[in-house]
Amino acid sequence: MAAPSQLIGQTIAHYRILEKLGAGGMGEVYRAQDLRLRRDVAIKIQPALISSDPERLRRFEQEGAAAAALANTENSRTKPKGPPIGRP
Repeated sequence: MAAPSQLIGQTIAHYRILEKLGAGGMGEVYRAQDLRLRRDVAIKIQPALISSDPERLRRFEQEGAAAAALANTENSRTKPKGPPIGRP
């Protein structure tokens, strides 16, 4: 996969990466456009280290489940995780 600065403008699945929003211990977050629904979304991309570590992957999935449980319309919506994209 391309370096973080090279992800801008790339398409991953049906999401066009627009800008990097931040980074932390669980990955990098980008603003992207969902090309199917034509709306902006936030995409979190995990480093391969997290994807290959069962405990870290479990925590990442737990984070997604917690975010999905929020019912406030001002909060982000989450989608099921996609396939690994080969990020180092």
